[in-house]
Amino acid sequence: MTAVELSGKVALVTGASRGIGYGVAEALIARGDRVCITGRGEDALKEAVEKLGADRAVYVAGKAHDEAHQAVAVERAMEAFGRIDYLVNNAGTNPVFGPIADLDLNVARKVFETNVISALGFAQKTWHAWQKENGGAIVNIASVAGIAPSPFIAAYGVSKAAMINLTQQLAHEFAPGVRVNAIAPAVVKTRFAQALYEGREEEAAAGYPLGRLGVPSDIGGAAAFLTSDQSDWVTGQTLVVDGGIFLNAGVG
Repeated sequence: MTAVELSGKVALVTGASRGIGYGVAEALIARGDRVCITGRGEDALKEAVEKLGADRAVYVAGKAHDEAHQAVAVERAMEAFGRIDYLVNNAGTNPVFGPIADLDLNVARKVFETNVISALGFAQKTWHAWQKENGGAIVNIASVAGIAPSPFIAAYGVSKAAMINLTQQLAHEFAPGVRVNAIAPAVVKTRFAQALYEGREEEAAAGYPLGRLGVPSDIGGAAAFLTSDQSDWVTGQTLVVDGGIFLNAGVG
């Protein structure tokens, strides 16, 4: 199959107007899928759809944690394409940087609403709309911050640890028809992660054995694998895509 041939498969990708979500949508479209993307900014979504191809992509603007938005996004995908084979939960937020001892609990609640509860909501709605009867795959975008402590972004890290456990719970309950896996990226060059490398990219990348920070296509490729036939016997797993940074955790 060439990149221009339709696969017949459809994906719903949240938080996909740019960054990792856009990289995932781009990778899926390149192999022939069609996509429905979501995000908060309508103008950014329109621009993304224009680049992806209006014959292959549609969008729905809204806040990921809003249940009404979740329902509309699933309905739009079903209306436009008649199916939702794959769900990629990428929408996330990290509005605070500082020690967990001083963390505003209302901010923590917002982080969990957006990063974890929204993913569960989209999974539930996609399951009932299509996947329960027809099968498919779900990919949750977690983070290496959910695997090991990450000073100053603790709320984000704890939410991503919850996302990893949610992945396992869904994988167990949705089997055998739906496979559910997660991807745990290290720092990827996006606007979302800019504060972690802006003005010091060379220094930030120096600690990575592969010598660079990630780019959205790195995660897009991983998501394409986890929603492909090549991963048909993989579920409940978290694929770390980190340029080798965890290799530095050893002693000596």
